Amino acid sequence: MGLLIIAGGWGVLFGHLDQKLLFNLNTAQLDAVVASSLISQYRFLRAIEFGFGMMSFIFRKEIFRERLFNTLFLSTMSLGVVARGISLIIDGSPNGAFYFFAISELIGAIVIFLYSRTTLEPT
Repeated sequence: MGLLIIAGGWGVLFGHLDQKLLFNLNTAQLDAVVASSLISQYRFLRAIEFGFGMMSFIFRKEIFRERLFNTLFLSTMSLGVVARGISLIIDGSPNGAFYFFAISELIGAIVIFLYSRTTLEPT
């Protein structure tokens, strides 16, 4: 949750710098319309990431207690891992940081799934 909040907020506020650090992309070298379109979409996606982190933090008790919240949370996390897998197959190998993110996200989803099996209220 914390990483989603921090990374999402960072990406919204520092989109151009984030592009440089994560992708080695200098957006100043792009056509102005392409750069603004790319950064606009990137900031939007990072805002969604931030929002998911905030929602997860606010509803953290419900995520571990109520099946609906748990399913939504784990489904969203798992879809992110699946999307990274699809990208690996279709787009090729990313830099090492993205492997770290994918593995961390997968482990997190598994650990939360297993732990929440002991905390969910009976239906």
